[in-house]
Amino acid sequence: MSHRIQVNKVGTFTGHRDCVYAIEKASNPYQFFSAAGDGLVVQWDLQNPDQGKLLAQIGASVYALHFEEERQLLWIGQNFDGLHVIDLVSQKEIGSVKITESAIFDIQIWEESVYVATGDGTVIMLDKETLTIRKQLKLSDKSARCLAINIQSNDLAVGYSDHQIRILDLKTLTLKHTLEGHTNSVFTVAYSPDSQLLVSAGRDAQLKIWDVGASYSLYNSIVAHMYAINHITFHPDGHYFATGSMDKSIKVWDALSFRLLKVIDKARHAGHGTSVNKLLWTDYHSRLVSASDDRTLSIWAIDNLP
Repeated sequence: MSHRIQVNKVGTFTGHRDCVYAIEKASNPYQFFSAAGDGLVVQWDLQNPDQGKLLAQIGASVYALHFEEERQLLWIGQNFDGLHVIDLVSQKEIGSVKITESAIFDIQIWEESVYVATGDGTVIMLDKETLTIRKQLKLSDKSARCLAINIQSNDLAVGYSDHQIRILDLKTLTLKHTLEGHTNSVFTVAYSPDSQLLVSAGRDAQLKIWDVGASYSLYNSIVAHMYAINHITFHPDGHYFATGSMDKSIKVWDALSFRLLKVIDKARHAGHGTSVNKLLWTDYHSRLVSASDDRTLSIWAIDNLP
């Protein structure tokens, strides 16, 4: 039985004045946050297109956001300055800490710890209550670009610009595995929702799939895009994932067979005209959000997935 996947652009959100680098979910499935090179952090509502609410105006570019649902806090990584924490209930900044002179590329939280990947190759673990540094680990002189957490295996996956992925123990930051296979910077790592696989990608435009239970042995390798792959996001049901690339396209993949299902681009779907930097597959009617160097966010309805 053949399936004809339908893709429709249902919205374009504008307002950022520079490249959009970060998208993050919110409590409500129809809301999300974005941040950009203009230092603006904005809350959006999929039910009220293009009506952004400015949450913060920070003096430097922002590559990383993380929403902490339990306490309704938004963590912001201000490049070359540090972390800022906004209470979304009071709409006020409740904490900030300067932890690095470098860019902050990713922020993740697990239990009482905040993990930060920085441009000087350091992974920093902080206490989320006190914002004090618990541990920091520098395993490379090249940037630590991306983080992913696997609670089942107690792993923190870190992708680096030295082409390697290092798997650290979540509690101790002890090095558990070093994954070699990419031939250039690793920009994105994502665990499958069932925690069995790690999917990675980066400047070499290849997808690598690693088997977590088999000591992260390489399970599959796919030449996936023309240019660098900037981000991977999984569909909420775990059956699909999407990749965004510097080649201006978004691709939708089957997460079990790793078969390419759909290409979303400018020619066919009025897609982005420049690099696609970040993706978020929401729970709101499975809308896919994409952020680009063209300063816009696009909202995609993807229907009839097999």
